[in-house]
Formats: sequence, structure tokens, C-alpha cells
Amino acid sequence: MHSRLLPLLIVLMAGVLLALGFPLAVSVAAAEQQKVVVDRIDDTARFASLAQYVTQRSTGSRRTVKDERQETLEHELDRYHEVYGIRAGVFYRDDEPMAHAPQSWYLPARGAERKAFQEALLSRPGHDPAQVWPWQRGGRLIVASPVVRDGDVVAVVVTDSPTGQMRSRTLRTWLLICLGEGAAMLLAVGAALRLTGWVLRPVRVLDATTHDIATGRLKSRVAETGGPPELRRLAQSFNEMADNVEEVLEQQRAFVADASHQLRNPLAALLLRIELLALELPEGNEEIASVRTEGKRLAQVLDDLLDLALAEHADADLGLTDLGELAAERVASWRATAEAKGVRLTGHCPALTAWADPVAVSSALDAVIDNAVKFTPEGGEVRVLVAVEGERAVVRVLDEGPGLTEEELSRIGDRFWRSNRHQNIKGSGLGLSITRALLAAGDGTLSYAHRDPHGLEASVSLPRSSPQP
Repeated sequence: MHSRLLPLLIVLMAGVLLALGFPLAVSVAAAEQQKVVVDRIDDTARFASLAQYVTQRSTGSRRTVKDERQETLEHELDRYHEVYGIRAGVFYRDDEPMAHAPQSWYLPARGAERKAFQEALLSRPGHDPAQVWPWQRGGRLIVASPVVRDGDVVAVVVTDSPTGQMRSRTLRTWLLICLGEGAAMLLAVGAALRLTGWVLRPVRVLDATTHDIATGRLKSRVAETGGPPELRRLAQSFNEMADNVEEVLEQQRAFVADASHQLRNPLAALLLRIELLALELPEGNEEIASVRTEGKRLAQVLDDLLDLALAEHADADLGLTDLGELAAERVASWRATAEAKGVRLTGHCPALTAWADPVAVSSALDAVIDNAVKFTPEGGEVRVLVAVEGERAVVRVLDEGPGLTEEELSRIGDRFWRSNRHQNIKGSGLGLSITRALLAAGDGTLSYAHRDPHGLEASVSLPRSSPQP
């Protein structure tokens, strides 16, 4: 979700910055050009005031002899071109120059200069030239002002300004805008990271807590502080749901434990009466033997149910445990039972520490080795191996029994489940469920896999360091 939400926020913020930056850049370019145009208007107005009295009308003809004002105008235009590099000239209505600088520059027959000249002749000064952008290297600004005498336009002042400096200033301002938008974008990305983290942190905590509860850590809860109000309400609802689930499961465990405990006494009395009744009947009575067997099986189921309820309820007493020593001890304890069945039980158990509950691990190894010995035929071998796999310590129990199908492997460990092929072997179907419950309290796992050509591989996996709370 973070990888989808963050790009969306970044794209939206980039769109907002572009929507603000583009008009700002256009406005900056227009303002920079307007400032230059205003300066040119002031200059053309000054030259027009100087040229206003240069030409004296006499019987409708112009005087061709230069006077002092015309020489002053020419001197001003020459200095203007020398200092600013701007071409400027005063042209009569018939395009003849009154004064111009440089001397080689004349009014062209077409183009922006001609258009501005014609507008000025109509007393419409061309004070609004087309926008020149920084990438237009040949762009120039043409400004024209009429020279008016006695209400008539007698000449026009035309200036042709280069735009290099103006375009450079505009480009520098644009670069500053880009840097500002880049900095704003970085700040926006940082804010988006903080915002998405603030929004999604409760979601990640909720996901982790859900996983904890799904794996049996029913005490896990979500902190109801932090994040948007909607997620805080969701966390509160989730905690209420978890409390209800834990309460229901606790009631279920209590019922199983109480029922098992309450049924043991009547069942023990019943088995005692069966034994007394057997004394009154002929020895070897098949019905009495069958009833006695089923009674003992029922007692075993009740004991296993009580053990399972206690295993799911009790907290693990975790500590650093020498897993190799513990496995070697269990192998030695089961060796006599294996030899009595004609099965070799061997172990390779080097010293290896793990973070576990020694009692729970001993019970788990007993259940796994018991199954391996139980299902391995006479003359077979059961091996117990202790090894390290990454951050975990693993005890593998390898047998040479008939093994299980893929479907049976997926169901192994379910309560009361037993393979149809092994119904004649003693057991209640709760041993592996108890084992998994004991291991899960200390972040341990129990898994099974096929062996070639036949048999099963049971793996008890435990963390080598203290599990995170």
C-alpha cells in the first residue's frame, strides 16, 4: 500500500507545483520584458521631444540644412547606440532619416520595424511587442513613438533593442523558480513520506497483530493511539474483537479441561468395576477384554485433552537451552523402547544452544520420537540430528516408516486425525496437536516432509535468540 499511495501523492504534488510554477514563469518573463519596454518608451519619448523642433515647415517643404537641434539629436542617438547597443533613428513619413545610429541602419521595408513605424504614423504607438522567450536567440524589441508638431505626426522615433540581457535575466529567474520548486518538491516528498508513514503505521501494526493472533499469540493487541481517527476506531474495534475471540477460546479451553477432569473420576470408577466384574467371569472373556481396551483408550483421550488444554493455556518458560544435550537425553531414554521393537535409534547431537522451554521441547521430542519408533518396521532405523539453519536450531527425526501421502501430510497435526492406514496403532490423535501448542508458545515450529524412498522427516525448529515480544 505504501508503494501505491506514495507515488500518487508525489504525482499530485508535482502537478500542483507545475500548475503554480508555469504561470509564475510566464509572469516573470512578461514582467521582465515590460520593464524593458517601459524603458524604451521613455527613451523614444525623449528622442521625440528632441526631434519635435528639428524640422521647420516652410511652404510645405522640409529644410535640408542641419540646425543645432538636429546635431544634438544625432549626438544623443550615437551615444545611445554606443552605450546600450540599441539601434535608434528618427524617420520622416517618407522613410527618410532625420537622424539615426548607427549610420548604416535604415528603416526596413517590412518586418516588425515597419509595422511599428506604420502604427506610430497613425498615432498608435507600438508599445506592446510580442513576448520574447529565453530560447529565442534572435529576438528583438521594437518600440516606436510619433513625433508630433502642431497636432500632426511629422516623423517617428524607432528603437531596435537586443534582448540578450533580458533573456539572461529571465532565464536566471526561471532557474531560481526551478530550484525553489525542486526544494518544494523535496519538502513535499518528505511530507508525503511522513504522511504515508503516519497513515499506514497503524495498518502495518494491525497487520502484524493479526498475524500474531493467527499464529496463536492471542494476547497481542493494537495500540489505539496515533494515526487518523478512522484507523484509531478500527484499532479499538479490532481489540474488542480480539478480546471476544480470546474470551471464547478461553471458555472453550476451560470447558475441555473441566470436562476432561470431571470425566476422569467416573471413568476410573467404571474401569474399576469392569475389573471387578472380570473376576466373576471366565478368564479370557472377549467382551470384557474389549470393554477394558475401550475404557483405557477413553482414559487416554481424556488425559490428552487435558494436556492439550493446559498446553494452549500455559505460558512458556523460555531460556537458553542446550538443544544437543536435551536431544541426546531423549534419544537415550527412548533407545530401550526402540530396541524392544527391533528398531535402531541413533543420534548425532552436537552442543547447540536455542531459546526454548526445556520441558516443552522434551515433550515435543518425546512425541516425535515415539511416532517415529512406532511407525518404523522391525529392522529399520530412526535417526535424530541436531543442526543450525540460519538463525534457528533444528532437530530432525528421520524414520523409515511407510510415510504419508500429500493429502495426509497437509492434515498431520490436526486434532483427532489419524491416517486410515494406521487406525490399528495405539494413539488418540492428539499428541502432535499438543506438541505444536507447546512449541508455539516459544516461537517454535513442527513440520513434516517426505523422505526418499520412504519414511518421514520431522523437524522441530527453535529460535537461537530471544524472540521479540
